[in-house]
Amino acid sequence: MFGRVHEWSKSHVKLMDALRVAPLAGLAVLMAWPYAAAPAAGPPGMRIGVGGYLVLSAALLAPLLWQRRRPLAAFAGVALVCFGQWLLGVDLVPANLSVLMALWSVACTRSFGWAFAAWLVAELGVFLVIVRWEQVTISTFFSGSIFVVTVWLTGLYASTRRRYLEGLEERAVRAEHERDQQARMAAAAERARIARELHDVVAHNVSVIVVQADGAGYAIDSDPEQARQAVRAISRTGREALAEMRRLVGVLRESEADATDYTPQPGLAQLAELVDGAGVPARLRVSGEACELPEGQQLVVYRIVQEALTNALKHGGPGVRALVELVYGGTDLVVRVTDDGRGASAPRSPDGHGLIGMRERVAMYGGAVSAEPRRGGGFEVLARLPVPVTRAA
Repeated sequence: MFGRVHEWSKSHVKLMDALRVAPLAGLAVLMAWPYAAAPAAGPPGMRIGVGGYLVLSAALLAPLLWQRRRPLAAFAGVALVCFGQWLLGVDLVPANLSVLMALWSVACTRSFGWAFAAWLVAELGVFLVIVRWEQVTISTFFSGSIFVVTVWLTGLYASTRRRYLEGLEERAVRAEHERDQQARMAAAAERARIARELHDVVAHNVSVIVVQADGAGYAIDSDPEQARQAVRAISRTGREALAEMRRLVGVLRESEADATDYTPQPGLAQLAELVDGAGVPARLRVSGEACELPEGQQLVVYRIVQEALTNALKHGGPGVRALVELVYGGTDLVVRVTDDGRGASAPRSPDGHGLIGMRERVAMYGGAVSAEPRRGGGFEVLARLPVPVTRAA
């Protein structure tokens, strides 16, 4: 609620200035007739009538309508009116409190140098008033200036508080921008890693095609020359496609070592080894009739299990156990990784993007994935991937 009020006040500056002046203006109007009816406190000429009182009050209050936008000009205007009032010997009126309001605005919104200068002017005004209507003593000057000092210090505190809050706001905005930038960088890095892995899988398949085509070129006996030319054309086209793919996707390589690394990507055959070396007690359970999965989908399953076991190790707490299940059924493969760790009470990692990577991997093959705490404790990662209908022999 306070935030909405603050935003509204920033968009209605003129109205807020008028509302700030309204209480003092109301007091000045209420005191008009009592002021005119009261006996003069000094020599003749110091008391003015109701008309002069209202004009003087209006002159003192008018500059305050610009105190937020132009605090220095507002303070200078009020100070000049007060000085003219002192020169004419006019008695003090309630609207003279506008000096304190203008002083507070300068101390709150301007630098310390301007605030100090405004304080000196206000103290000079106190001294001139005492010289005109009181006997100048240390006690009378102290009594008059204590209000000025209090208002001035309050304005300085408000200025310090405002700048502190602005600094916090700026740091929060910068931190939010940095967090978003890091999230985008992490997502881009994850997509680049997925692109490299897909590149390796496709490159492997194309390499196999090239090798088979080369072998077929020497194995065909009927019309060997024409067959040899056709197979060689297939081999040449495959090699050109492989070179083009490497040239286009090779920009994603992070180092020279990556560019020359042709180690086969992990798949279902390495899943048992992954579960055994996960760092947490884990079991692998496979049910249903197994399908022959493409290498890309095998890599997706491997990475999902790897990420889920890593999360169980990092966030599951001491003594956590995990269960990895592969369920073949119909045209879907269900990958479920559950643990008995802390679940919803586990601390969230502000820079974790594993779930984003899993979703991107599974979405490439038309599947879906979810990761959430289980009822009763623990965590569950559930992925569903469409698989070919053809069964393994």
